[in-house]
Amino acid sequence: MLVIIAAVAKNRALGKNNQLPWHLPNDLKRFKRITTGRTIIMGRKTFESLPGQLPNRRHIVLTRDESYRGGSSDVVIVHSIPELLKMLDPSTENFVIGGGEIYAQLLPYCDKMYLTIIDQEIEADTYFPVFDEDEWEIIHEEPGMVDECNPLPHRFITYQRKEA
Repeated sequence: MLVIIAAVAKNRALGKNNQLPWHLPNDLKRFKRITTGRTIIMGRKTFESLPGQLPNRRHIVLTRDESYRGGSSDVVIVHSIPELLKMLDPSTENFVIGGGEIYAQLLPYCDKMYLTIIDQEIEADTYFPVFDEDEWEIIHEEPGMVDECNPLPHRFITYQRKEA
């Protein structure tokens, strides 16, 4: 099963200059808790923006660049969605972690989304795709704790795609 996980501002902002335009430790802890031990799928730019491979996760990079190697033998590189889908275990959650173009390409294949909604507009150059909220139901929602380390108001929402 493909699942999206993302932090998204009120205006759908995701990133600026290939970085997160905010620092929200609550969201980072949630991301780690949910994705540890799982497969994470990302585009080349997102992979290259990471400080290194994220521990205890299988990394798959989806890129159109046929010559891209990823810099490590334990990073799987794929060049198409069919190639990606063939290598995933459909009985477990496989997480799409970005960026904007990858979210847009894989959203039609996803059945669930773990979104952190930051309740303000943020300047960005990369945005989360628009999705039809009528096709999704909220199965869990909780407020994020705002404090000096997490100054932005935020909510954690889990969406499940409705049965057709």
